[in-house]
Amino acid sequence: MTTNALEQARFNMVEQQVRPWDVMDRRILQLLAELPRERFVDPAFRALAYADIEIPLPEGQRMLAPKVAARIAQTLDIRPADRVLEIGAGSGYLTALLAKLARQVVSYDIRQSLSDQAAQRLQDLGIRNAELRTGNPLEHPAAGGPFDVIVVTGALPVMQHSLKQQLDTDGRLFVTIGQHPIMDARLYIRVGDHQWRQESVFETRLPPLDGIQHQEEFVF
Repeated sequence: MTTNALEQARFNMVEQQVRPWDVMDRRILQLLAELPRERFVDPAFRALAYADIEIPLPEGQRMLAPKVAARIAQTLDIRPADRVLEIGAGSGYLTALLAKLARQVVSYDIRQSLSDQAAQRLQDLGIRNAELRTGNPLEHPAAGGPFDVIVVTGALPVMQHSLKQQLDTDGRLFVTIGQHPIMDARLYIRVGDHQWRQESVFETRLPPLDGIQHQEEFVF
């Protein structure tokens, strides 16, 4: 695709996919209009970079649809001083959006190859406030916590207490709970040492978080 064609596809993504899905935050719409999504996909899928689909990634993973990434970012109401923990870096596209909104992003993926590729893409785009790590914060809490914002990019079968404990007071956590075909995208807000407020925010279906089948599950 030519540069003009990519710019038109990016405009169409914002106007025809993202806005109709109730994303109205001007900061996010502006970032989506500027961030070159085609830089986060395999060259074989460049023509589909702005399509309303989950684009395949290496090792059987998938990139979130643009409107879902945008809606997640809007739901979290990220502030300039926030420190963000992302679980499931994937392509690094959502990582880039988060980094443009927050002070710092720490992003984990259990697959070294995906983490390395995402880190390189962010570096190439001059995004310096995102740190890519390999590991699983559901198994071992992320160093440097607690965090103001936590986002989980794949679905969990049940909520896990270890995840909620990594959230600072007044912090926001986005997670999708359930199994296909019934899933619930939720926002948790920590209001005290042992208190969280939760709400269902929108309907969606996400692939299971990579490696979650190996985790011990807790329901609280």
